[in-house]
Amino acid sequence: MAEKPVIVLVRPQLGENIGKAARAMLNFDLVEMRLVAPRDGWPNPSAGPAAAGADVVLEKAAVFETLAEAVADCAHVYATTVRKRGVTKPVVTPEEAAAEITRATGRSAIVFGPERSGLETEDVALARAILTVPINPEFGSLNLAQAVILCAYEWSKTSALVQPTAEDTLPPAPQAELEGLIGHLESLLEPSGFFYPQARADATRRTLRGILTKPAWNHLEVRTLRGVLSALVPKRRTSDRSM
Repeated sequence: MAEKPVIVLVRPQLGENIGKAARAMLNFDLVEMRLVAPRDGWPNPSAGPAAAGADVVLEKAAVFETLAEAVADCAHVYATTVRKRGVTKPVVTPEEAAAEITRATGRSAIVFGPERSGLETEDVALARAILTVPINPEFGSLNLAQAVILCAYEWSKTSALVQPTAEDTLPPAPQAELEGLIGHLESLLEPSGFFYPQARADATRRTLRGILTKPAWNHLEVRTLRGVLSALVPKRRTSDRSM
């Protein structure tokens, strides 16, 4: 299995954003964060609360003076940027980058720039490729955590992460139970004249049956619906029943 990519934050400005990026990383099983000259130093007390439990990422975060030092051991470096900024390099999407990282030999790094200005041309020049996404040209600003989670999610699709177990679903109810529901509903609708005129009664019944059979109700849902129908019928008072 390919090594997990390193997430490199270049000159990050706010501790909260570093924490949010850490949270995004751990969501998709990325744990190695590298910080290049964080504006407010490191560690930053604002990062922990924003990480919402992703403390392992923050605790292991390494700090470097320059981007060159931060990616010195990486053979494949991707610079995230909306535009090329005058640097001619291959351009890939997060999905394409994830596929390349999976096939690659050696360490890979995905580099993100400061919140306000993004990566400088000199930063992008250190990369092997530019990583970008199709985005609204009139509003191409992603916050740091959003950018990280885009790339981390695409990486997760190539890794061994397991899809969270879906809630167990019950099989569709037996036809007999469904027929009971339909009969129950028809018996309540009949006195109200719902199936009038008689010439349209069969078509109306077919339409009603189509509605009720389409969702593939399970037996608990059928039972609940019948309970609803029963609850809608006015209860006769004891004195009424004795008359």
